[in-house]
Amino acid sequence: MSNLAHSGRDVSNRTDRDVSRHTDTDVSRRTGRDHDARDMSGHPDADEMRERHDRVMSGGAESGTGRSAGMAAAPLLLLGLFCAVSPWVLHFTGSQPSLVPHNLVIGIAIAVLALCFTAMPERMTGAGLAIVALGAWLIVSPWVVGQSPDMGVILTNVIVGGLTIVLGAACAGLSLMSGRKKSGKRTKAART
Repeated sequence: MSNLAHSGRDVSNRTDRDVSRHTDTDVSRRTGRDHDARDMSGHPDADEMRERHDRVMSGGAESGTGRSAGMAAAPLLLLGLFCAVSPWVLHFTGSQPSLVPHNLVIGIAIAVLALCFTAMPERMTGAGLAIVALGAWLIVSPWVVGQSPDMGVILTNVIVGGLTIVLGAACAGLSLMSGRKKSGKRTKAART
């Protein structure tokens, strides 16, 4: 540690009494001008800063919907990634070559929509509905895209598709609730 103060002079000759005078950091003991200078209640942006703090602490949206949306979107991301790699994990690249790029593209699309939903759940109602549609397509795709699929391929796509529909509907519902709460707050603010 340097013995130079901010002014550039040597401060190594300070006594313990000098140092202890400057180490009292307990704000509750301070009185007078020091306390008033740190008081933020009179700041013109105090309400906005408080709202921003509450929004960040609640997970991005009011009343905790952002955290709930993240809890629904995280499994969706994992489902999308599993769908993308399922042809190689379950070894149906040789028996169902047309389903390989199909599952890869659909899985990546689900994962990207889940990430978008995590970023801004109140604006992603359409993304939640698109995820539901992708889940429904995953259920019927082994018979539409594939050629006489075996039971493993069918079960994989039906289970992943069903879970995608359920979680996509949950995301869309959370998005609608978040949007309604925001529009309700805007309406109340406009009336006052």
